[in-house]
Amino acid sequence: MGLLDPILNQLRSVISWDDPGEDELFRRWPGNGDEIKNASKLIAQPGQGCIFVHEGKVRSVLDREGMIDLETSNIPFWTTLSKAMQGFASEHKTGVWFFRKTRILNQKWGTPAPIKYQDPEFGFPVALKAYGNFSCQILEPEKFFLGVVGARERYGVSDLREALVSLIVPTLGGYLAEKKLAYLEVDARRGEIAAGALQRLGADFANLGFAITDFRIEGTDFDEGTKQRIGQIADKLADSHAAEKLGISYGELQRLLAMRDAARNEGGAAGVLVGANTGNALASIAAAAPDASEGTLARLRKLKGLFDERLISEAEYTAKKQDILKDL
Repeated sequence: MGLLDPILNQLRSVISWDDPGEDELFRRWPGNGDEIKNASKLIAQPGQGCIFVHEGKVRSVLDREGMIDLETSNIPFWTTLSKAMQGFASEHKTGVWFFRKTRILNQKWGTPAPIKYQDPEFGFPVALKAYGNFSCQILEPEKFFLGVVGARERYGVSDLREALVSLIVPTLGGYLAEKKLAYLEVDARRGEIAAGALQRLGADFANLGFAITDFRIEGTDFDEGTKQRIGQIADKLADSHAAEKLGISYGELQRLLAMRDAARNEGGAAGVLVGANTGNALASIAAAAPDASEGTLARLRKLKGLFDERLISEAEYTAKKQDILKDL
């Protein structure tokens, strides 16, 4: 035994990925080409695999866990690595990357910016915010390594989440626009929207070597501008239903409500009367107007009730309604 043999034996290393972080998907083994060449064992923990790279090219992929005795093993991965190390002079350009094979579960996502599309029912722009979770798994490590990881020393779940979110916004926006879903339908059909988005996202990510095994939308919300427009429409719909109940037109109801509000708003009524130079009559008219407007509404409701009970004919109802409205 030579004098250097004990030293060389001490330098012999075990190639393994010990204590991977929860966020890690790929991690380069920190040893150099010489250490790989002189290593005695390679250990792939459960749920791990590894990739051997030399001079920017993937030479071999190990996709099963276990301990490999590098002196006696003849598995393709190590055979390729051994031959490569014996033939290559530039060992510093050699590396081994470990990767995670297990499923990555319950990863949170959220839209960094609102998803904008045109509401098909009312025709105004909608800005939707959404959040949820997803699960995924690397299926083709070599393809993922070449297309995504590249020369990085480390690639994490957070990096993958960022890539996913960058595609979620245009994917969901395109789906909502294509399906012509109104804002009123979005929350009730979250499951359908998520399934449609998953189908589209799945095709994009399959080209990168991994699959999204689950994708969910847990909640949606709208920006303040959308909420304001929704509120205005809701108010108009409520007024329209009220007018229908009273048997009058929407325009007639709006005039009645405007008269009532003007009478209740002393400043508004005063502004009109002062402009007409009738300030002396302000108090009496402001006091009488609420009774007049409320009395008109009450008469219309009573008339509509008589008609609904079939106590008067439609002709009588129409004629009497016109008489009441003329009093305005």
